[in-house]
Amino acid sequence: MKIGFIGLGIMGRPMAGHLLNGGHQLLVLGHRSPLPQELVSGGAFVSSSARDLAASAEVVILMLPDTPDVESVLFGEGGVAAGLRPGTHVVDMSSIDPIATRGFAERIEALGCHYVDAPVSGGEVGAKAASLTIMCGGKPEAFEHVRPLLELMGKNITHVGGVGSGQVTKVANQIIVALNIEAVAEALLFASKAGADPAKVREALMGGFAASRVLEVHGQRMIDRTFAPGFRIGLHQKDLNLALSGARALGMALPNTAQAQQLFSACVAHGGKDWDHSAMVRALEFLAEHEVAPSVE
Repeated sequence: MKIGFIGLGIMGRPMAGHLLNGGHQLLVLGHRSPLPQELVSGGAFVSSSARDLAASAEVVILMLPDTPDVESVLFGEGGVAAGLRPGTHVVDMSSIDPIATRGFAERIEALGCHYVDAPVSGGEVGAKAASLTIMCGGKPEAFEHVRPLLELMGKNITHVGGVGSGQVTKVANQIIVALNIEAVAEALLFASKAGADPAKVREALMGGFAASRVLEVHGQRMIDRTFAPGFRIGLHQKDLNLALSGARALGMALPNTAQAQQLFSACVAHGGKDWDHSAMVRALEFLAEHEVAPSVE
């Protein structure tokens, strides 16, 4: 296929590379990130605008930071919508507002095109390894049309339901991940302050019912003090804001989600907006006046 890919940041860069390596013709456009030269040298074509990219592509894929970014790229001046031809598939792999997603889909489908929301989980590691979990919403025939492309970028690919269902699933995912990070952080911090070796505690817990991917990967980050972003706190905050605003609209409470958001906010107050989300542990460390492990200078 002839694929247009917009958004070449930490996640988008390797995702686009997998499509190129899969034998597809790739048109690329950066958003706020520099254009990766490895894609150009690998055969990708650089488009001058979102409109021109859409005019040439059979499938347009977006991987952008937030809802306003998607809206601007789709419907702003010189945007994707201005260049779409009937029959084109638009796949939004960003993590954004489910309600806004449904509105975007209506506008794209009114142009005779197809829309699939397909947010991902797995972070930079999953993007590089093509092992992302991809949660999809849209009409079944639209999903099946783009599924071969998704399979080049991910392993666990699920069609959840109609448009917006993928975004709802991603919000649920981010609630679970945030609360798992908090649980792992509290446990390792407790163990460390009580005098146990947190690395040995983590090793022991990995063999029991407390084992999780967060304990495996982010627990190690907390011990190693490696908080360079795979997934930034600022982006996880955005996702939890979607959860909390959605809960208000539904008339329900998400008390632990709200607490996790406050811990992220404490990190941001200490300059941590761009820390990896595993650095939530640092907010708890401030309260305890103790670190899980000594910081590496």
